Amino acid sequence: MKFEISQKELLKHISIAQKAISSRTTIQILEGILFTTKDNCLILTSTDLELSIETKVNCLVEEEGQIVINSSMIGNIVRKLPDAPIKVNVVGDNIQIKCMNSEFNLIGQDYSDYPPLPKRDGDKNIKLETNILKNAIKQTVFASSQDETRPALTGVLVELANNELNFVALDGFRISLRKFNIECKEDVKEIIPSRALVELQKILEDDQSIEIDFISNNIVFDLDDTLVYSRLLDGKFINYKDIISDEYSTKVEVNKKDFQDSLERASLLAREEKANLIKISVKNNNLNITSNSEYGNVNENIACMKEGEDIDIAFNAKYLLDGLKVIDSENCEILLTGSLNPCIIHPVDEDIDYTYLVLPVRLGRE
Repeated sequence: MKFEISQKELLKHISIAQKAISSRTTIQILEGILFTTKDNCLILTSTDLELSIETKVNCLVEEEGQIVINSSMIGNIVRKLPDAPIKVNVVGDNIQIKCMNSEFNLIGQDYSDYPPLPKRDGDKNIKLETNILKNAIKQTVFASSQDETRPALTGVLVELANNELNFVALDGFRISLRKFNIECKEDVKEIIPSRALVELQKILEDDQSIEIDFISNNIVFDLDDTLVYSRLLDGKFINYKDIISDEYSTKVEVNKKDFQDSLERASLLAREEKANLIKISVKNNNLNITSNSEYGNVNENIACMKEGEDIDIAFNAKYLLDGLKVIDSENCEILLTGSLNPCIIHPVDEDIDYTYLVLPVRLGRE
């Protein structure tokens, strides 16, 4: 195998491939990236058997071939090389890398042991703008569970039916739901691992189109020069539709930034071992936030518009902030039904169909 490529292009595509390399693998071949040269293209393939990436870049190929190169080693070498053409020559397992005045000689691994990628034989296909997918990931993936004993909740549910596309994540304490209207005749209900979406988000560029294929137990994201494969999660997702209700006894509209800033200040005194507890009291058109700890207390007041009953309620500040941070609207509305029932937050923006539900913290006297 023999090829020549620019340092910047090679580094870009190595960085993409590295997103599917697990630092915890005990299988040596999976620590490497499969380099394949074919038809004046360099194809880089990586996998940890759950997440796989194939990314290709044009280059000058003198001899076609394949070799597996340690991901960390090749990444560090290319990162330190100057911005100049890199020449790679592979003979057997010996890899020679030349760039200006630098020369490295590495030992590679036989490509025949590298696991194959899933076959793309699926019949369900969705086409999306990358901006839609990026927003959906940003507004849901943070709410997925970290509890490996409930594997279905460690991913994001993707539902498509009747031209409505829903992305849902929940962890038992909050639910994050983003809805889109798209023209698509497919019916889909699958759970995508959160890690796959987090890594995909780092690759997505603005104003692109992406094709999503659902194949046997896998999903494929097609970004033209890069394919991202992920296993789908088994298990039953919680019926979130029965939990979310837009009925309320108190409705509060507040400036999102003011609310978020006040919560962040109040949470400075909220202790993690006490569930980051902050108390919210809504009376008339004032929203009051308090927090107490052995270090002292904090008191924040924000002007708001209230409909319905006055209310006192407590929350884990982190959960509230996680939802507010992904809302881009200037104002948000908060729907409450008593101090022991879930709170629902929506952006006040007709173009954004986003729902964030968070459970309150029960206070001792209640």
